[in-house]
Amino acid sequence: MSKLKMIAGGMLALTLLAGCGQATSGQSAQAPAPQRTVTVLAAASLTESFDELGKRFTAEHPDVKVQFDYQGSSTLAEQIKQGRPGDVFASADEKNMAKVADLVSPPQTFATNRLTLVVPPGNPAHVTSLHDLAGKKLVVCAPQVPCGSATQQVARAAGVGLQPVSEENDVKQVLQKVVAGEADAGLVYVTDAKAAGDKVQSIDFPESPQVINSYPIATVKDSQQAQAADEFVAYVRGPVGHEVLGAHGFDVP
Repeated sequence: MSKLKMIAGGMLALTLLAGCGQATSGQSAQAPAPQRTVTVLAAASLTESFDELGKRFTAEHPDVKVQFDYQGSSTLAEQIKQGRPGDVFASADEKNMAKVADLVSPPQTFATNRLTLVVPPGNPAHVTSLHDLAGKKLVVCAPQVPCGSATQQVARAAGVGLQPVSEENDVKQVLQKVVAGEADAGLVYVTDAKAAGDKVQSIDFPESPQVINSYPIATVKDSQQAQAADEFVAYVRGPVGHEVLGAHGFDVP
């Protein structure tokens, strides 16, 4: 091979390599945008339904990851007031949402819920109504928690004085004590009883429909992902949200 041909071949190889480099550079420029994270501070009673909604939302919005922190609404409201970062707040009542009214967008109701009695399988303490709770090991939510406030209201409606052996910070803690056999009965939301399946037995009572909890949701004003947060709020309030929440036992507007 002549020296001229060798030089020409070398130049061709360099040209091809340069072309490959440009293609690689072009491909990098078209790489998907990094995933954004939306942090949702939500009432404990929303655990199962919001977990499902989060997965479905991300499936439709691959660039958005939704992470949840489930606690009592009163605890979350206090954390927001103290400056805790977050993007969305979903409360189990309007009272705790009102505590942070100046820190969130105008809240919108997306579901309602009510209380039921839960007992261990077989109902060993023979509880059939609120009037059977005297002398029984009853577990309820603390008064400042939405389910605790609702508990006080249904007790007044029934004309009974409840004497719980324990007051918990969120409804899931109440449920867990009944599941573990540490209580004869507990007052939880119908959605939590549904989520527990055959681990507990649910007992409806006539005063329950008299006390309905409305669940509001709002975007936190200081959110670093306000657009994605607004999209999640709209998703919860939209057709998929209604479907999922309804399947988990909530009533939806």
